[in-house]
Amino acid sequence: MALPIIYYVLFSALLFILGAFCLATRRSLIKQIIGLEILVNAAHLNFVALATGSGGGVDPYAQAFIVLSLGLGAAVVALALLLSVQVYRTYRTLDVAKLKRLRR
Repeated sequence: MALPIIYYVLFSALLFILGAFCLATRRSLIKQIIGLEILVNAAHLNFVALATGSGGGVDPYAQAFIVLSLGLGAAVVALALLLSVQVYRTYRTLDVAKLKRLRR
């Protein structure tokens, strides 16, 4: 027995709010990357929840889209973590406020 779609949408909204809060309030580059990934996963959950058919199954095109998006998202996160490691090696900080001061 599956839960109604509204539970998935509400949980997705909660995850989206959590990711947006993490992205807006955290100063560490790593924590902002994690917040961005939470936002993307909330969008994935919402997309799959709304792609369920009346028969209870999920549309295979929606599943294929999510699988491709997860793969691409993993590559983006790996690249972002690689860049943050290089930033730390160069500047010895991951604080976004301190990194913004370097532009001046």
